[in-house]
Amino acid sequence: MISGRRMAAVDENAAALGVPPKQLMESSGHAVARELKGLAESGSRVVVVAGRGNNGGDAFVTARFLDDYDVTTLLVGRAETIGTRISRENWAALEVGEYDIREVTDSRNFELPEADVIVDAMLGTGINGDLREPAATAAAALNASDATVLSVDVPSGFDADGGDHAENGVEADHVVTFHDTKPGLDDLEATVTVADIGIPAAAERLVGPGDRRLARPSSRDGRAFVIGGGPYTGAPALAAQAALRAGAELSFVAAPESVSGEIQGYAEDLIVQPYGGEVLTPAEVRDLVETAERYDDVVILGPGLGTAEETLEAARQFLEAYTGPAVVDADALAVVPDVETEATLVCTPNRRELAGMGGPEADDLRVITEEIERLAADLGQVIVAKGEDDVITDGERTRVNRAGAPGMAVGGSGDTLAGVVAGLLEGVSPFEAACAGAYVNGKAGERLTAGDGNGFLASELLSAIPPVLWGEDDE
Repeated sequence: MISGRRMAAVDENAAALGVPPKQLMESSGHAVARELKGLAESGSRVVVVAGRGNNGGDAFVTARFLDDYDVTTLLVGRAETIGTRISRENWAALEVGEYDIREVTDSRNFELPEADVIVDAMLGTGINGDLREPAATAAAALNASDATVLSVDVPSGFDADGGDHAENGVEADHVVTFHDTKPGLDDLEATVTVADIGIPAAAERLVGPGDRRLARPSSRDGRAFVIGGGPYTGAPALAAQAALRAGAELSFVAAPESVSGEIQGYAEDLIVQPYGGEVLTPAEVRDLVETAERYDDVVILGPGLGTAEETLEAARQFLEAYTGPAVVDADALAVVPDVETEATLVCTPNRRELAGMGGPEADDLRVITEEIERLAADLGQVIVAKGEDDVITDGERTRVNRAGAPGMAVGGSGDTLAGVVAGLLEGVSPFEAACAGAYVNGKAGERLTAGDGNGFLASELLSAIPPVLWGEDDE
């Protein structure tokens, strides 16, 4: 089962793998025509009621595969407002081919021809809520008809994410849905057929540009709260700046007073909150938890903390008390397996740190994917295992991120990853933030490699994050 929003991401990933949307639309339209031929004999009257999006485009293709039928295609809207290039191309193919096509520009002009089968393709996935005009009038006519109604992907008015169906939505007799069933379809009084349209399995297994689009913030929001620094100062500064680059509105760093000035000196955009001493100790935990909880911060715990016994004990106590979202990195990872926490964690270990958490050891993480998945399930948290190929898992779902470059072995690239994930956590689930964060960080490294080979610094990743996250980069 796959949600509508996830399906959109998989379609985009498929395009990046070399299977373009036009090819998928052709396969989808053919699948609907194949189903229809099993419902009605040649010569039957078919009316295609199509919208202006890709759902309608699928149906335009369907019409071309029904030359043995009496087909009329109704476009609900004006042809010049068809929303995507490939749908416009398939509408144009019907025009040039002299098919019976008509535009319905006003609900008062909607007349449903006599039909044996009606193809409903007004609204697909990504649309929810009650239907508006002229789709509402068209849906009422479809529902009042004695014809068999065959819906494309989902019935118009059906929410493919939540499984809800609008009160004035289309009541389908049959549904041809693509690639996988959608939440709630099985609850409808309709026969549902899942059509394989040629999406490669890798479009779901590999993280791609569709995952980035899912996680992309629509506006700046949220606060990142980095608890790090002590023996090291660059790591917390990198993580905090990366969170800002990924959409956080503010980025705070809680650090020992002895190094707070040095951390502040890396960037005037950071807000550094010093506490006494030279390293993190249990005495600071209560105030840190209170601050993070009060402001609904996304915490980044670990960059530059060091491995002093009192520091690890403080990290342990923080996670035991904290209940919000946190990215755990570097030295703090060692305490995660021994902690019972209500916090929602994304853990970002490298191979050595993964083994320190009780995970498996291997140079190639892909050969130990199942073991990493079991560790995530045991912990009840998300793991981003960093390697040449990153493995991201929540214990149930597992993805592989191939974006990246050899130059990212430079120190600090893991800190930018932690910051990007934290910046995305405000708007999407931890698993989605982890997948997109790994992809964006890796693509940023690829952009730098294209210009400077493998000689770039982790600090240079910061400027490459925004164009990858909000641009189209070079998939």
